[in-house]
Amino acid sequence: MSVDPSLPWSQVRPQPAQEPRRYPGPSRSLGVSWPVVLLLLAAQLAIVLGAQVGYHYWFDRPYTPRAVEARGDLASDEQSTIKLYNALRPSVVHVTTLGEDDSGDHARPVPLGTGSGFVWSDRGFIVTNFHVVQRPSADATEDSRTSVAGTVQITLDDHSAYRAQVWGVFPDKDLAVLKIDAPRSKLPPIPLGRSDDLQVGQKTFAIGNPFGLDQTLTTGIISAVGREMVSVNGRPIRNVIQTDAAINPGNSGGPLLDSAGRLIGVNTAIISRSGSSAGIGFALPVDDVKRVVEQLIEHRKITRAGLGIQMAPDQIARRQEIDGVVIAGVVSGGPASKAGLQPWKVGRSGVQFGDAIVAIDGKPIHDTRDLYAALEGHNPGDTVSVTVLRAGKRVDVSVTLAAAE
Repeated sequence: MSVDPSLPWSQVRPQPAQEPRRYPGPSRSLGVSWPVVLLLLAAQLAIVLGAQVGYHYWFDRPYTPRAVEARGDLASDEQSTIKLYNALRPSVVHVTTLGEDDSGDHARPVPLGTGSGFVWSDRGFIVTNFHVVQRPSADATEDSRTSVAGTVQITLDDHSAYRAQVWGVFPDKDLAVLKIDAPRSKLPPIPLGRSDDLQVGQKTFAIGNPFGLDQTLTTGIISAVGREMVSVNGRPIRNVIQTDAAINPGNSGGPLLDSAGRLIGVNTAIISRSGSSAGIGFALPVDDVKRVVEQLIEHRKITRAGLGIQMAPDQIARRQEIDGVVIAGVVSGGPASKAGLQPWKVGRSGVQFGDAIVAIDGKPIHDTRDLYAALEGHNPGDTVSVTVLRAGKRVDVSVTLAAAE
């Protein structure tokens, strides 16, 4: 502080100190009111109480079992399928071929293969595929293709088992008839239908024992008719039914049924790279099955109609540029011999041309498979018109068929 020296001391008054200059800055006030604070506290309390209530609601309260809702009536197609299965399952059987294991002290039966079958008659006749009862063999001789397993067992729907007798077989159609001694009450015959009027798109039902699982039902439709397959002995089987009903190993020999529960075919083969169903299965038509089975039951063998000839391999005809079947030989006193048909011969001077069959009853014959198929619908004693190619000309010859050996 500065003092004017001219003033008396008594007039000197102290001057207040100058306030330091203040600069404006941010406000330090929180600006929070009590109502807001109380509201936040109430919200926090509500959250805590709500969590406790929810915990007790979900975890502490007793569990109440859920009620089962009523299904209602089954659809009409479901009801018909169930009815069909329950009505026909007693007619379907499980076929097992047995061998003997003699590795121990005592021989015991062991299963070699399984398949399916069905009751044809309450007299104990069972129908299945020939290949189901065929004896396993590593060779490919004619005997191995027609021999059957030593022991066959049939298991019925009630799981009772019976040893079966192989009554008759027909490898050409891959069919076999077995016979068991069981009460007639356990052997309801399967209803028979027809296969000549089947149409693509019809429903199909297959019952069998795929992979040893007995009484399995699969469904589908007829995918095609008039297919052709080859039997176990190389003969053609024609008019085969194709279906997409699942057919797996073990289904062989079982019935293929229509929607009325009638037999329309015998499940026989599949096309599959994996060995399981690929939606392409084949069944023997019931019209052919009926004809074969009834002959086997009555005569225990099939009497086929034949021309009494030996046929040359189809390659021979192709080499000679002949669209037909070359006659390699005739049976002495047989139908062809009596009708004057001439075989081809090979001598020192070369080939002596004879007759080649090019048609039967006006139907073209291109190879041996066509010839077998043409004779299939005939019986011994029937007369057919055989067209042969002889010295470059077509000649019609009337031939009366006889029983083939």
